[in-house]
Amino acid sequence: MTAYDDLMTFQRDTEALGQVAGRLGWDQETMMPEGATPQRAEEHAAMANILHARRIDPRVGDWLAKAEPADDVAAANLRHIKRSFERTAKVPARLAAELARTTSLAHRTWAQSRADEDVASFLPILQKVVDLRKEEASAIAGNTDPYDALLDDYEPGATGDSIGAMFASLRPRLVALRSAILDRPAPAKLSGTFDDAAQLDLSTKLALAFGYDLNNGRIDKAVHPFSSGSGLDVRITTRTNAVDPFNCFYSTVHEVGHAAYEQGIDAAHLLTPVGAGVSMGVHESQSRIYENQLGRSRAFTGWLYGQMRDQFGDFGIADEDAFFATVNRVSDGFIRTEADEVQYNLHVLLRFDLERALMSGDLAVGDLESAWNDRFAADFGYSVDKPSNGVLQDVHWSEGLFGYFPTYTLGNVYAGCLNEAMRVAVPSLDDDLSRGDTSKATRWLRENVQQFGGLRPPVDTIAHATGNSPSEGPLLDYLEAKFSGIYQL
Repeated sequence: MTAYDDLMTFQRDTEALGQVAGRLGWDQETMMPEGATPQRAEEHAAMANILHARRIDPRVGDWLAKAEPADDVAAANLRHIKRSFERTAKVPARLAAELARTTSLAHRTWAQSRADEDVASFLPILQKVVDLRKEEASAIAGNTDPYDALLDDYEPGATGDSIGAMFASLRPRLVALRSAILDRPAPAKLSGTFDDAAQLDLSTKLALAFGYDLNNGRIDKAVHPFSSGSGLDVRITTRTNAVDPFNCFYSTVHEVGHAAYEQGIDAAHLLTPVGAGVSMGVHESQSRIYENQLGRSRAFTGWLYGQMRDQFGDFGIADEDAFFATVNRVSDGFIRTEADEVQYNLHVLLRFDLERALMSGDLAVGDLESAWNDRFAADFGYSVDKPSNGVLQDVHWSEGLFGYFPTYTLGNVYAGCLNEAMRVAVPSLDDDLSRGDTSKATRWLRENVQQFGGLRPPVDTIAHATGNSPSEGPLLDYLEAKFSGIYQL
């Protein structure tokens, strides 16, 4: 046994325990009885303690010092383990456990506060989460920007300044496109009600159409849709809305994109650092390209129109062209996850700026709701009507996921680059999608992105797949072409 072999034997157990910890989170959001919350918080804390101890075990440092990579995969595994070892060593075990305990409790508090439309009941525990994450960020960052330390959790190599510069480049063309669209007549909206069970039946059909393997996964309902797990156990959730079946369908397709990434990783990397998605930005590139460039395309919505008529009968939309416009309708709305492609990134930019201000101390937790409402009114031109449509709509801050939000827009940027390359590589794509056949598209993504897992850093992952460094241009060009056609700009 070499030092690398010893290290990887140890690491596989750590990865397996990490999957168990993730399953606790999945259960909490899907099946756990509400009264179990205090005990689950202690279980999360116990798992955090165990994982923290393993990640900074002195033997890991010894093995890292002696290990010699035999190939690119081994080099990537060592890179990931070293990064985790050095990062985790800076965070006291007490702090890691307290973060796990507090965010578990905060999640349930957020869900109740959201249901009650009561921001004040959520703020005390949010303050505690913010304080703990600030402490963690400061411990990791040293003399660098603490927010960058948090962002690096989700997008290794990215900085707040680099993301901010990209967002500054996106904003003018997004705002101009939005303004031009809102001056034009809007397509028809869906009307009527749509049976929940029928929505879930079609949702499952969509998941299978996009290649989700239910032998190694499952679909459940949750307040906030998410994907969980990797390797041989990758689970997703969705939600239903009686008057908006698109919420269910496109939440499902989005989460299938995440799940397909994990299911598509080479099985040889199971329970190793390379055997998981390399970053949340790359993960979002998969979920967003499945949902938007594929799932909301004219070709695929033509097929979906027929599926909806089979499931629900005549639902008031005249034909496939009208349905395509309805699916992609740009309209006022409060909810990020339900936002159209044009306005989605404006929702993310709002959150990015607010959480940077929270972490820097420029914004107090007690002022967060008013800051959110003021910024929303300035960006969208109308006022937030209730907390569940405003500062309480997202689960992320209750779970301490500061630095996560910008990866959504980064994922859109990556998806724009991948879509551009994929359409060159798969010239029959629209013909295939018009029959509900996504196989060539999903195969291209699996072969060029998904199978490699964490082999390459995020930016290199996209560059390897497309042949070019990622930039915002392809996304903006795609959006302008698509919506100029729909709205006859």
